[in-house]
Amino acid sequence: MESENSVGLAFKIFGIRIEITTSILVQWAIILALTFISILLTRNLKRNPDKKQTILEMFYELIENLVLENMGKEYLHFVPFVGILALYLMIMNIVPLVAVPAPTEDLSVTIGMAVVSFLVIQGYSIYKNGLKGYFLGLLHPVAVMLPMNIIERIMLVVSLSLRLFGNIAAGSVIMGIAYSSLREGNPFLNIGIPVPFHFYFDIFDGFIQMLIFVMLTMIHIKIVAED
Repeated sequence: MESENSVGLAFKIFGIRIEITTSILVQWAIILALTFISILLTRNLKRNPDKKQTILEMFYELIENLVLENMGKEYLHFVPFVGILALYLMIMNIVPLVAVPAPTEDLSVTIGMAVVSFLVIQGYSIYKNGLKGYFLGLLHPVAVMLPMNIIERIMLVVSLSLRLFGNIAAGSVIMGIAYSSLREGNPFLNIGIPVPFHFYFDIFDGFIQMLIFVMLTMIHIKIVAED
């Protein structure tokens, strides 16, 4: 089974070897695909939507309701961020369905995603409350809580990254063991038997882990901004 950290592309610049891992290449492909689809779906929007515009509007309303229920009306400007975060994570989690390693099996990828959420959370709090208000929030509810509040905010990166990585990587290991065991018994067993496992580990678990990541990000945006 190919490691998600394997080198997908390597080249030299001024004698320095540059290695690009498979997980990075897969992410680039996802970004290009999402960009192309976004341009395609948002071209020639009409007052009376056709089928493709109806699908787009349904997705927007789904994300809008998610933000409304968990953050409130004043946070509706986060709909684009939450929508692309959910879509990007979900696609990264389910690409094993097309025999491509999930980028989220790579700890560096999940740490990167967690850092993005962390920066958005802290950045929005500073934007809303100002630097003074932000640092005063670290003293809430009493000044003695300053060290604990700082640790709590930093630990969010650890929590988000390890939870996502651990669950997706564990599913990949289990699927690898299943394929290996079936191959030893009879290669033809790999044709249909793994399908239910893919449904659970790639689709169901991938969706759950995406939802947890997005929900925690939204909740922390609201909590930190209102401290």
